[in-house]
Amino acid sequence: MNYGKPFNLNEEQIIWVENTLKNLTLEEKIKQLFIDMAAPVSENIVKMLVETHGYGGLRYMNQEPNKVKELLNLYKKYSKIPLIIAANTEAGGNGACIGGTEIGQEVKIAATNDKKYAYELGRVSALEAKSVGCNTVFAPIVDIHNNWHNPIIASRTFGNDYKKVALYSKEYLRACHELNIASVCKHFPGDGMDERDQHLANSINSLSCEDWIKTYGYVYKEMINAGVEGIMIGHICLPSFEKKYNPNIAYDAYMPATLSSTLISKLLREELGFNGLVITDASHMIGMTSRMTRKDIVPTSIKIGCDMFLFYNDFEEDIKYVLDAVENGTLSENRIDEAVSRILAFKAHLGLNKGYDDLSLTNIGLEDSKKIAFEVADKAITLVKYKDKEVLPLTTKKYHKILLLHHDISNPFNSYITNKNSKKYYEIVADELIEKGFEVEIYTPVLEQLKNASEDEVRNIMSKLYTSKSPVSSITDKYDLIIHMANVPGNGVVQRIDFALTKGAIDIPWYVHELPVLFISVNSPFHLFDVPQIRTYINCYDAKDYTMKYLVDKLVGESKFKGVSPVDAFCGCEDTKW
Repeated sequence: MNYGKPFNLNEEQIIWVENTLKNLTLEEKIKQLFIDMAAPVSENIVKMLVETHGYGGLRYMNQEPNKVKELLNLYKKYSKIPLIIAANTEAGGNGACIGGTEIGQEVKIAATNDKKYAYELGRVSALEAKSVGCNTVFAPIVDIHNNWHNPIIASRTFGNDYKKVALYSKEYLRACHELNIASVCKHFPGDGMDERDQHLANSINSLSCEDWIKTYGYVYKEMINAGVEGIMIGHICLPSFEKKYNPNIAYDAYMPATLSSTLISKLLREELGFNGLVITDASHMIGMTSRMTRKDIVPTSIKIGCDMFLFYNDFEEDIKYVLDAVENGTLSENRIDEAVSRILAFKAHLGLNKGYDDLSLTNIGLEDSKKIAFEVADKAITLVKYKDKEVLPLTTKKYHKILLLHHDISNPFNSYITNKNSKKYYEIVADELIEKGFEVEIYTPVLEQLKNASEDEVRNIMSKLYTSKSPVSSITDKYDLIIHMANVPGNGVVQRIDFALTKGAIDIPWYVHELPVLFISVNSPFHLFDVPQIRTYINCYDAKDYTMKYLVDKLVGESKFKGVSPVDAFCGCEDTKW
């Protein structure tokens, strides 16, 4: 085992690693290979879980800071070996606990065009994660957004410039290291080429070897040289390198990186020289589980070079699959020892051989951290397309009467976790405009009108839409300006606007030459593809209340648009620029 970079262990730490490994049974070693999902449970259950599962690390469900601290202290109390404790702090400390500071998704950070905010994203993330007991973050995301159709990382990358992705990712990493938090960047060999979600299917990175090395390889090499401790492996195939190392490989033999010795042992370990911890992305995602039987998946992933599994499918089954593979000779105990040694080295690198750091909840949600989030919001909002130069700034003299329409795709889980009494993003914009003297009407989308309508009312509404067309003057005489706002999240199968009604409805901005129309996205930056006719288009990157207030300030000329799009918001099309 190489205890050098990124772990750089001293003699005392090396002795701890080797003695700890020596005193573990085979089954205890196997249990160290897993990171479990920790849910809020009683002390007796935590004690039982730790004693029976004996896992190497955990990631927990977000809760209030004091509850996270209490839960993690219980896990620490009963664990025989110190735990890797990780949080998904991709956008800030909100990934560590409720009340943590959301600085912004990576695309929003990159839109500031200032690497300072990538550092601040890492600093606040690490500070708040560490405050509740974490020693590791599953961030930054170092994927490159090369395909606007990809909804999984639409807002979760630093953009499509690989050098900027590397620079901003290293700034995030630098902040983590200053606070003694380990970083696991993701998702090797790189998302952003395909448009499929690995939760649901395999995806492919289709680049040639030469192009991959120049872009994704450059990013990973930069992170490795900067000392990143871990790399999370995506369920993503990379056919060019499979073919390079195995010229006669059949197409149906390509495996996602989590099951490919070519991509882990040869490309990541040998070519790129990574000596740190290799962790799979969630091992119950279909991009992995669909490729072979579970009893083969678990030992194969370890055999080909992965050191840890993110989550069990079933604890008893998964442990047995590894034990069976050792007994039948398909997986060697030497390979398990190598993986566990690297896990222990990761822990010793963090000083866990001497115990855990003290916790201080006073660092959660600091005013200085919130100030950073406000600065990012102000500097990120991007005026992407501006063809009618006289539209902005909005004044009550020119545009006294405004119609505001909104387009949303709701997540069914949001109804359980969202405060139903909180203001919607479009309501905040409307209220801010009203306060500045505008008259604003919020339009009720046709589908919303139909929900509570009687049968006769439905017929009447549909008849007006499909047969009795309204005169253009019914819009132009009533309004001076129309604003469309879209909150369509990525991280799903698609991120497209669903215009449910395609004829006549005011829901669709067909009237861009009749009166001024603004289109504002508060989530995905790629909506121009669906509304290429729009002449003034703005990306806000999120729907936070303070982001909406900064937006209105810019609309009325009290603040300038400062954002620079880190992605191709025109979606590779010429007509979206017209």
